[in-house]
Amino acid sequence: MIIHSLGKGNSLLNKFVAEIRDAKIQKDSMRFRRNIERIGEILGYELSKALNYRSQKVHTPLGTKEMSLPSDDLVLCSVLRAGLPLHQGLLNYFDNAENAFISAFRHHRGDEDAFEVIVKYFAAPSLENKTLVLTDPMLATGKTLENVLKALKDHGKPKQIHIVSVIGSQSGIDHIREVFPENTQLWIAAIDLELNNKGYIIPGIGDAGDLAFGEKL
Repeated sequence: MIIHSLGKGNSLLNKFVAEIRDAKIQKDSMRFRRNIERIGEILGYELSKALNYRSQKVHTPLGTKEMSLPSDDLVLCSVLRAGLPLHQGLLNYFDNAENAFISAFRHHRGDEDAFEVIVKYFAAPSLENKTLVLTDPMLATGKTLENVLKALKDHGKPKQIHIVSVIGSQSGIDHIREVFPENTQLWIAAIDLELNNKGYIIPGIGDAGDLAFGEKL
């Protein structure tokens, strides 16, 4: 797996990541969603450099210009519900992409820390020979993305997979490195080293879905 950890350098990206981490600023759910969306736009721009391009003539009112334009058939697939703002950020740039959505959630049995990831809803076009962009803002244990990959198998084999996340844990990244194809590329804004005993990223941000859309039962 090729890992692009974009927060290592100095850029405006780090300002948006700092704001979604900040316990005071993140209470503004509208700003939280917008910051995730802006992070998605930046990650999408960087991802675009790894796509395939073809030369195409563009006709202006005064002449013709040869330009290199993206040629991949993209499918953006996001994990509900936390992935929606990140999905929108990518869709702002890849506006011709097809879209897929999948629900995956942690199921804890009683008060145990252990959990399983359950996939219940999936809507997607054919993925055969297309470029698949999987978006999940928090890459914690990697189990969600592993289960998403299993659910995708009946929809065709993509020629390339890109994963887009905001914050990930090192152990989660190590896990998906083992289960995804070798040529998969990960685009991520920040990597934290720790997980707590419940599988949440430390220091992380908390629950991205709750921060974006409110607490759930």
